[in-house]
Amino acid sequence: MARVIVDVMLKPEILDPQGQAIAQALPRLGFSGVSEVRQGKRFEVELDGPADEAALSDVRKMAETLLANTVIEDFSIRVEG
Repeated sequence: MARVIVDVMLKPEILDPQGQAIAQALPRLGFSGVSEVRQGKRFEVELDGPADEAALSDVRKMAETLLANTVIEDFSIRVEG
């Protein structure tokens, strides 16, 4: 059994209003020294078997077709543990 993490983030050229709202709220909450915040999504995919090349290829296809909007988002895949 393996866990694969898929992190999805807006592409750098795409405006991130949620990240901007968070960045603007931080100083009001007493946090300083933050110049930018980008908000994203994290998916944890539990596999029945090992995280071999075939399984990772399937997770990549999942990310491309369902988990991420590849027009405006980038994603990365990593095996946890």
